[in-house]
Amino acid sequence: MKKILFLPVMLLALSTLTGCGSGANLAQLDAQLEEIKARPRGRIEPPPEFKPVASYTYGAHQLRSPFSPPVDQQVIAVPDGRKVEPDMGRPKEYLERFSLDALKMVGTISRPGEPLQALIADPSGAVTRVRPGSYMGKNFGRVAEVSDVNVSLVEIVPDGRDGWVERASNVTIAE
Repeated sequence: MKKILFLPVMLLALSTLTGCGSGANLAQLDAQLEEIKARPRGRIEPPPEFKPVASYTYGAHQLRSPFSPPVDQQVIAVPDGRKVEPDMGRPKEYLERFSLDALKMVGTISRPGEPLQALIADPSGAVTRVRPGSYMGKNFGRVAEVSDVNVSLVEIVPDGRDGWVERASNVTIAE
């Protein structure tokens, strides 16, 4: 059995070794490599110099978007000695995710012995109840008063000089 296997293995080994014989023209291969090494080397151009672009600081982020309708707003004068600043530690309410121009008042609801509550629709159409003391809008808007036709808010907005200012806003009922 070993003799039968030995013969094919030897034949296979001899056939693979015949490719490594002295019949290969190594001198021609060496000459071609020397020619390639003798060619002039290419020069890589340096990358182009980029001119720095002047930076621009956008300073109107606190202003109303020109594509949204105007909201009835006015700045409230704060008596001296009282510092205006938002409560950053307070948990955010659901309607504080949306800007005031995206919210619509769709009605009111009242219960005996409780203040009037407004029904506010967000952009997805979900309706949320708000009452005085609730918060809505991206500018820390606290609901001051709810009437049959509008919700009055007091927002706290940046004054542009590293401070804060109170601003009155209204969300009126959608027609």
